[in-house]
Amino acid sequence: MIDWLQGIDDRAIVHPDASLADDVSVGPFSIIGPEVRIGRGTRIGPHVTIDGRVTIGEDNRVWPYCAIGYPPQDLKYDGAPTEVIIGDRNVLREYCQVHRGTRGGGGVTRIGNDGFFMVGSHIAHDCVIGDHVIFANAGTLAGHVVVEDHATIGAFSGVHQFCRIGRHAFIGGYSVVTRDALPYCLTVGNRALCYGINIVGLKRAGFPRDTIRALDRAARALFRPGARREDALASVEQELGHVPEVREMIAFIRGSQRGVIPIRLGAAP
Repeated sequence: MIDWLQGIDDRAIVHPDASLADDVSVGPFSIIGPEVRIGRGTRIGPHVTIDGRVTIGEDNRVWPYCAIGYPPQDLKYDGAPTEVIIGDRNVLREYCQVHRGTRGGGGVTRIGNDGFFMVGSHIAHDCVIGDHVIFANAGTLAGHVVVEDHATIGAFSGVHQFCRIGRHAFIGGYSVVTRDALPYCLTVGNRALCYGINIVGLKRAGFPRDTIRALDRAARALFRPGARREDALASVEQELGHVPEVREMIAFIRGSQRGVIPIRLGAAP
């Protein structure tokens, strides 16, 4: 829809101190604040509001009624000059919200490259989003959440503050995630449980069959009933540590601050 936009519509309000590349398009009734920086090829649809200290990269598509750069929904926020940084080639569909960071959380809410954020996605303060992520409709993050590359957040799912969503993780729709979600795995439910390796998704992503098998073996061993976690980690590391993705899973578990969502063997609901 917004690819036909050319230039800055006369009905848009762009502050004279804003910095927009020459070929940026801004649709009617959009508002661009004084501290906004927008890179080449980005198209801002109608009725979009971007305010505060916001940097948006190249070739992004921002659809109607998005709100980017507003103050965080944090009662401790004191007006500090925090910011939003968005990379290149992202798509933010209607009604997406991206809030600025907080002083205590590092001051930056950051989105990487090539993300697809469907209608009503919410990125709260101090979140860090990787590359090639997908948020289905109304995928919602609380503050300080980390979403790693190629992760998918299902529709109407909510992620608790300070959680991590691992690389190539798949969070099923209507899930409530209150601990770290393992990379390469399918996590779903309220409260969410992990149902093992996301085999279908990894095949579609082009992972070799041997890598998928190694991840599956590792996941089953790491969460075998009655096994001590550190003993299981050491055993899997010794047996399957030559596989980079297994090493990544082990490091993710060891680095968890909130604890990881355990694997429940069997079919997902």
